[in-house]
Amino acid sequence: MKGKWEIGKKIGISLSVILTVFWLIPYIYVICCSFKPGSEVVAVPPKFFPQIFSVENFSGLFERMDAAGFLINSLTAAVCSTVIALILGSLAAYAIQRSGAKLSTVLVVLVLCLKMIPTSSIVVPIYELICEIGLYDTKIALIIVYAAINMPFVMWTMLSFYEGIPTTLDEAAYMDGASSLQTFKKVILPICKPGLATAFIFTLFLAWNDFLVSLLLTSTNAKTFTVGLAGFLSAYNLDLGPMCAGAFLFSFPVMAISLAAQRYIVQGMTAGAVKG
Repeated sequence: MKGKWEIGKKIGISLSVILTVFWLIPYIYVICCSFKPGSEVVAVPPKFFPQIFSVENFSGLFERMDAAGFLINSLTAAVCSTVIALILGSLAAYAIQRSGAKLSTVLVVLVLCLKMIPTSSIVVPIYELICEIGLYDTKIALIIVYAAINMPFVMWTMLSFYEGIPTTLDEAAYMDGASSLQTFKKVILPICKPGLATAFIFTLFLAWNDFLVSLLLTSTNAKTFTVGLAGFLSAYNLDLGPMCAGAFLFSFPVMAISLAAQRYIVQGMTAGAVKG
């Protein structure tokens, strides 16, 4: 039996390695194209690794678009909206889970329904609302919309963590004279750090990678990097070199953060799956 378990384990590891390599090949190719000369990027037949190392694509990227400004816009909107969604979402989820009322079940189902609504189905009404209140092409609009769209994800993630925390901790804090907010801040939050880290990272990535909302709500001042990068693609022109350089520049921080926070993500996902 032990031998079969070891064989199954080795097969699982081998399949994981193979799938990981297949997943990484397109990204590695994008990185290689980023450091190729423009003529070599579109050469036929294509070659995987660059024959000549060049930063021509990065120079073209910064010359033809305000890459630094767009990156700052993306970072500002993503971080600020994530912080707002995390604060409000975690508080709302705690209130729903600890209320004990019949309405809490309805609210949980409502949160799930909000999480399942595709962004493409509500982005046009959001655009009209933002234009009516005069926030079109502002970072404030992106922050508000990203926070509202991603808050159900934060709430749904945190609900599973709160369910795993016994209510006796809340009751003990109340007996010591702590208010609901003090209990949440000093007792619940320290226990839910893995869950908060998981919700923060995934929500940050959702806002960072957004294209559709930014495309409709911005034009010049608040344009994000994803929308700016799409400018290299048109019906009459396809400049793959700068696009690959921009894709690498935009995705590298996400990859680095994912690798650095992998331990917290796994810890948070496993902690939320076990009820204490």
